[in-house]
Amino acid sequence: MSPTPAVPDGKRPTLADVAARANVSTALVSIVIRGTKGASAATRERVLQAAKDIGYRPDTRARLLRSHRSRLLGVQFELQSAFHTDLVEGIYAAAEPAGYQIALSAVAPSRSEQQAVDTLLADRCEALILLGPQAPAARLAELAAQLPVVSLARRLRASAGNVEVVRTADEEGARQAVDHLVALGHRDIAHVDGGRAPGAADRRRGYRTAMVRHGLAAHVRVLPGGLTEDDGSAAARTLLTTRPRPTGVLAFNDRCATGLLDTFLRAAVPVPGGISVIGFDDSRLARLAHIDLTTVGQDIPRMAALAVGRAIARLDGEPADEPAPGTETVIAPHLITRGTTAPPTTA
Repeated sequence: MSPTPAVPDGKRPTLADVAARANVSTALVSIVIRGTKGASAATRERVLQAAKDIGYRPDTRARLLRSHRSRLLGVQFELQSAFHTDLVEGIYAAAEPAGYQIALSAVAPSRSEQQAVDTLLADRCEALILLGPQAPAARLAELAAQLPVVSLARRLRASAGNVEVVRTADEEGARQAVDHLVALGHRDIAHVDGGRAPGAADRRRGYRTAMVRHGLAAHVRVLPGGLTEDDGSAAARTLLTTRPRPTGVLAFNDRCATGLLDTFLRAAVPVPGGISVIGFDDSRLARLAHIDLTTVGQDIPRMAALAVGRAIARLDGEPADEPAPGTETVIAPHLITRGTTAPPTTA
């Protein structure tokens, strides 16, 4: 084999570079890279080794564009949400074996949902999977008129048109949390809510319903909260000045619960000895050993797989045994008991 020139620094290796390295034609390299017939086993091995040596990677995006299909699923997610990070991992796991790629677009304090979606549309995504979207239902319906849209982790009314919905039974999750605390002997149980965040209304309702069912209507206490650690910290500071102080708290999500834990720790209020705390999501945050948070788990792998499956079903043709467009799939939550809940010391 004759010596081959090195690929210039900073230049992305091409098929021609692989061909020069392997001392074969560019057409033969294309056959090997595409996995089609026409190359001997020895040649195939030589070409693949050459590609590896110079760091060649096929430009799958360009190939898909030439085929007039992007096979891209656009995913809008909240950059600071540990729960969304877990969902994204599950979406990759479900999409790639089905032959689809993922395009991510983040929502952040400096970047709106509209910007995130516009970027995905510009990337020629064939369908959108929106994690906890907060856009009005009418806006989501407009998007669904253009391409398949799946709302993941948010309940939508019928006004959202053909938007697919995959979500957890948030109301049931909050009831499970209250049931757990009551079974431990708690009666004075507060809820730090999520404001207008997706799922917040259902979780508030589930908390109130469970408290009333246990005869604890007089102890219902809903504190303004939100999605972040700062929201949990603010609620914890309020609770620290409340008399009598609740012995148990259900936070809107795990991040909010972490804020509660941090503020209680700084105030020398032991958890769970002085107060029990429950989160919601079972994100990676909750599973950290030094946090060890009791939480309401959402079935993240199943939610992600169903969201991807619904998007692909709409793209590839709706099977007769699948739900009709615009319907929702609701998945049961499950309480995960860890180290932040225990019987109240006053019981």
